[in-house]
Amino acid sequence: MPQTPPLTGPNSSSYNNNNLYQTKDESYPGLYYHDNNLVSGSLEALIHHLVPTVDYYPDRTYIFTFLLSSRLFMHPYELMSKVCHLCMEQQRLGDPQADKKRVRKLTPKILQLLTEWTETFPYDFRDERMMRSLKELTHRLACGEEVYRKAVGQMSQGLIRRLTVQSQYEEALVKINATAAERLAAVKAKPQASIQRDMLSICSDPFTVAQQLTHIELERISYIGPEEFVQAFVQKDPLDNDKSCFSDRKKASNLEAYVEWFNRLSYLVATEICMPVKKKHRARVIEFFIDVARECFNIGNFNSLMAIISGMNMSPVSRLKKTWSKVKTAKFDILEHQMDPSSNFYNYRTALRGATQRSVTANSSREKIVIPFFSLLIKDIYFLNEGCASRLPNGHINFEKFWELAKQVSEFMTWKKVECPFEKDRKILQYLLTAPAFTEDALYLASYESEGPENHMEKDRWKSLRSTLLKRQGLRLHSETRTNPKSGLRQL
Repeated sequence: MPQTPPLTGPNSSSYNNNNLYQTKDESYPGLYYHDNNLVSGSLEALIHHLVPTVDYYPDRTYIFTFLLSSRLFMHPYELMSKVCHLCMEQQRLGDPQADKKRVRKLTPKILQLLTEWTETFPYDFRDERMMRSLKELTHRLACGEEVYRKAVGQMSQGLIRRLTVQSQYEEALVKINATAAERLAAVKAKPQASIQRDMLSICSDPFTVAQQLTHIELERISYIGPEEFVQAFVQKDPLDNDKSCFSDRKKASNLEAYVEWFNRLSYLVATEICMPVKKKHRARVIEFFIDVARECFNIGNFNSLMAIISGMNMSPVSRLKKTWSKVKTAKFDILEHQMDPSSNFYNYRTALRGATQRSVTANSSREKIVIPFFSLLIKDIYFLNEGCASRLPNGHINFEKFWELAKQVSEFMTWKKVECPFEKDRKILQYLLTAPAFTEDALYLASYESEGPENHMEKDRWKSLRSTLLKRQGLRLHSETRTNPKSGLRQL
């Protein structure tokens, strides 16, 4: 991925500084630089700056940054239409008398720009309007020499392959989610007939479970497009006369699916802890997940680590004081310290920098793994977007802001390219992805069944939950706890 230039920050330079000057290139009036870094410009000038000429090709860093941030101001298909128009103007593709030498110089550059766009932002081309513009321009380019036709063919095949893989992934997610929903419904509908297995019966090795969690994490992040970080926060550009709110641009399905995975893992951990009837078994499950979390930390899988900690810190779990009294919590305390939210997650950010440095100098795939605490990454990008104006008072685009945005996103793009070096265990993966994870109410009910309510508020809630959940299942209320004699797990 392109690396953005080092910047001192969006608010560090004055736009009235004497070092600030307008580019002297007459082709791009309206671009402003500070210490040789592009800091602002009109939208039209920035679009022109993206398009190659006979003597110019945009820096890859600029291409990535502008393609990423431009969707805050216009639809990708609108940008593609403008780019195609400018490319045809530059190459005079409609003029049969156009200088062939000029065409030979420009065509490879235009194809390179389109290739970078289709490789880095392939999901843009799920829009038929994007594909229409792309096909129109590439058809004109391919009318020349055989080498151009071959390049266009390779680019098109690569794009189709990426979009096909994305569609297959989405279909797989639908099936996984449907299976998980069916299994949860089965447990609710026939609790006495179902034998609920737990994680320890599937695998009792924390390192192996941490490896399989890393498989899931790396697969999920590999499908997140860089544009999703921006599209998740898209709002109407105040200078746009179109009154629509660009709702069709708010597409961040892979990002949302990844956040849902974090939530699922947290609830699954809490479910695994609350399900056992015996206190000794619950304590063992807690210690097991503490060890899994520690292995995740060692691997560099901070997202699973935080999901596990979140699950163990849920109120239905944290209130199990008798259970926790049987747990050796020293390792858990260390992990909580590492993920302590105080000082803006200072300890975690320090650990993340260490993992990133290790990744840069890594000799093996395992050492390259960096899976950030994703919710915090989203929060950082959100506040960067909200904390700095996208437009300056003169109406120009605040490009200094977008250098920093691209820097954060491109770092994630590097992390997501790492292939998981661990061997897959289908049985463990299937369990992690589809095992029933209880709702918060069901967790509270299981928690109260394990260790009774301690005050009037908890007693009232317990009675209400039992009444609501058990009536919903069409079961009679019993004063005694129902257990499955084969598994020793609570049935709700």
